[in-house]
Amino acid sequence: MRLRKLRTKSVTTAAVTALVCTTALLEAFPVAAADGTFTADPLATWQTNGIVWSLASANGVVYVGGTFDSVRPPGAEPGQGEVERHNFAAFDAVTGKLLPCAPSFTGLGRTVRAMKASADGRVLYVGGSFNRVRSTSVASAVALNTAGCSLRESFRPAVSATVRAIDVTDSAVYLGGDFGRVDGKVRQRVAAISPKGSLLPFSANLDHPVRALSAATSHGRVFVGGDFETANGRQDRSLVALNPTTGGTVLSYPGWFPSQSSVKAIARDSTRFYVGAEGHGRGIFDGRIAGRLTNNTLLWRDTCRGATQDLLPYKGVLYSASHAHDCAETPGGFPERGDRQHLLAQQLNDRRILHWFPDTNDGLGEHVGPRTLEVGRGILWAGGEFTTVNNKPQQGLTRFGSRDTGAPMVPALSVADTDPGRVTLAWRTSWDRDDAELTYKIYRDGKLVARRTKSSAYWDRPRMSYTDSVAAGTSHRYAIEVTDGTNTSPKSAALSVTVPKAEERAAGETR
Repeated sequence: MRLRKLRTKSVTTAAVTALVCTTALLEAFPVAAADGTFTADPLATWQTNGIVWSLASANGVVYVGGTFDSVRPPGAEPGQGEVERHNFAAFDAVTGKLLPCAPSFTGLGRTVRAMKASADGRVLYVGGSFNRVRSTSVASAVALNTAGCSLRESFRPAVSATVRAIDVTDSAVYLGGDFGRVDGKVRQRVAAISPKGSLLPFSANLDHPVRALSAATSHGRVFVGGDFETANGRQDRSLVALNPTTGGTVLSYPGWFPSQSSVKAIARDSTRFYVGAEGHGRGIFDGRIAGRLTNNTLLWRDTCRGATQDLLPYKGVLYSASHAHDCAETPGGFPERGDRQHLLAQQLNDRRILHWFPDTNDGLGEHVGPRTLEVGRGILWAGGEFTTVNNKPQQGLTRFGSRDTGAPMVPALSVADTDPGRVTLAWRTSWDRDDAELTYKIYRDGKLVARRTKSSAYWDRPRMSYTDSVAAGTSHRYAIEVTDGTNTSPKSAALSVTVPKAEERAAGETR
């Protein structure tokens, strides 16, 4: 069932249970969440000619950062309608229109890896590997005034290497990445700059790159994640909470991440923080974890395999970008099948996978698909290295709204059995990307004669049947269509059936 539909149909988990009758069946299929808002049907979206690493939103604008030289219109093939944009572009969050804000980020690694807007939306902080913005010399971190898209003169930290993560509070801009010095002073992979551009005393010593930050300063900590094994001289691998003023260690998370598992994403809401990991090696943990903000209590651990790249908690749902291929141990999850699911939605409270399955391919670069998620004005944007969305060409960017426009696939009817006065039809259930429960309508000679409802998912499509009572010796044409409650498939090709006469059945049994 599509996430948003649960409200309009007033279907609760209890109602779903009643529909499928047994707890075992409920466990077999993902369910919907009351507060989710997105369909799995992509909106028309501009494309990049390279990888999108970061998204940010402010004042109805979505900013796109990555490694690309141009963007092209929705539906355009590579080379068609290309508009020059060097590693940065801006779009209207709702309409998707390309905006004129287009500072070029060039030099060094010529890539934008992290972006974050201030709480008031007036400033966009940008980090990566670059030494020039337009014609101005910089050093891997800058700030833009969102009004006018101008470079902010006061914020020019000299960062010695790539910035991979940014978070912002009213008093500090936290940077994480590969660097060892900022403004000529030692800052081992993490630093804090004032909004006016001065280096703050905050300092910590991390032995390997930082890839994710979340500043929960009201709780007295900054969550830092990455590839590191030690933090401030202690064995604290991949995740640590630091004092937001001094950088001293506040909390550790022993045992949360095994060797070769790196934190790639950290997100939070009012009471919890969420961590996404990438495992380097077969079977290494690369799922998601929920923890309590106030201490080091682990609330749940999702062991889906498939390199989580980003997380986004939004209206009761945790969205994730990954290339999940085995979620058999997660409630509502799917088994290893040799394919990958690149976008997922889960219930925040119990990690149950919801029936929301838009998908991309692995795409370019490291072949992991989507890299980053952001919501702007109620639209979910996803960026990465993919080149298809829902099996159609679409590179680098896609987005999802609230209007369900995709009809389920129409199944093929077959004759399972015939008897004098009776025809049994059979079909394999269809599936829909954002609705688990589908209704099948059977037509005889153009007249609706039956409805049947059943839940299905792309990895579990059970068989169904319907027995029709008709006069012996008559001929009929049957068709089937399927609806998700909003969209209906075309009718299937007509299936011609001749019902045997009683004497024909008797003669057959005699032979």
